[in-house]
Amino acid sequence: MGWFAALCCIPGPSKPRRLPDANDLSVDHLRSPEAKAPVPPTPAFEPYSAKAADHLFAAYADADDAGVIDPDGLANLCTAGQISMEGAMPLLLSWQLGEDEMMKLTKDKWVKATAELQISSLPTLALALNELYDLLILRKPALPHKAERGPYNRARYYAYAKDPKKAFAEFYGYLYKLVTPPGSRNIEVDTALTLWTVALAPAYPVVSEVVEFVNEAGSFKAVNKDLWSMMLEFCDTINPDLSNYDADDGAWPTMIDDFVEWKKAKEKPAGEHVVAVD
Repeated sequence: MGWFAALCCIPGPSKPRRLPDANDLSVDHLRSPEAKAPVPPTPAFEPYSAKAADHLFAAYADADDAGVIDPDGLANLCTAGQISMEGAMPLLLSWQLGEDEMMKLTKDKWVKATAELQISSLPTLALALNELYDLLILRKPALPHKAERGPYNRARYYAYAKDPKKAFAEFYGYLYKLVTPPGSRNIEVDTALTLWTVALAPAYPVVSEVVEFVNEAGSFKAVNKDLWSMMLEFCDTINPDLSNYDADDGAWPTMIDDFVEWKKAKEKPAGEHVVAVD
């Protein structure tokens, strides 16, 4: 199953599998209980090697194009590395590599990013993505800064940790560019709902209600850049109970105004007038 197809099929946000502590992690820890093939007792975190990084890319590259890992190859890479496809993990990987196209990894970007991050094995890649997921998607406290060398170069991670909100906004903006079709200024609403579910909902539960509302309404077909940006601002600035939402200031897009009206109507005590969604 392709990356985006797998992403779209999930029912909701999913916490990626938590990795053991970096100091005692082995390859066996990264394997699912169902995996049956024996794994050699090799160290989980081998020192970075440009040659090993090249070999890792080649192992999942398209048979007809050695410079590309296609959707199936990406799914295989994630499966082998126990990197969850059921959420934002593949998107974080794409962002860290600076990819321009959905469902595709390119060798030039892979070589550059893995050299900077000092990553040349799947266990190390999985660790880095899990740490980034915890910091930016789940908004967990940052790891303590350590002077000694870790399993990979955490310079990027520590830079993000200085201002996780700013780092997430960068990632969020990247997602819109990644999925916007060439020549278009909008993305399909189903695409937006999927990305909101995996990127926003883990930290902002109200997003699950937004998704419910949009699906129930059935009248929204596309999301433009303004609405995309305002959804993040809504999540960041409006209280979960909507007590500080002002629909009269005219600043919010129609979808958000309509959602707030729908949510307030749904939460009215029984017997009060309820405004139905068209």
